[in-house]
Amino acid sequence: MKSTKITYWASTAIVALMMLFSGYSYFTSPMAIDGFKHVGFPDFFRIELGVAKLLGALALILPFVPRMVKEFAYVGFTITFVSASIAHFSVGDPAFNGLMPLIFLLILALSYFSYAKLKKA
Repeated sequence: MKSTKITYWASTAIVALMMLFSGYSYFTSPMAIDGFKHVGFPDFFRIELGVAKLLGALALILPFVPRMVKEFAYVGFTITFVSASIAHFSVGDPAFNGLMPLIFLLILALSYFSYAKLKKA
């Protein structure tokens, strides 16, 4: 059980920190703004996704958030990672750019399955 808790918090912290950083950078980084233009997304989507990433990251790491809200955050991040990968591959970006979201998807899956295991116990 202790290893499951460590796995959960380590994987959740990685995902949450990455989402907090990227959500924040969507509002502050000219490079992030250019990245959205590069893949063809409208500017309003950058704002929308930035807010969603910040709220989703908080939902994952705050212990008092209800389980259903956490599950919505997991689903939202899954869609985000798959969509980011598709977007990068579709515009011909280097493979690394398209694979990184899938690597974070695996870390997210590790977080989710360890979370489910903890809730079941």
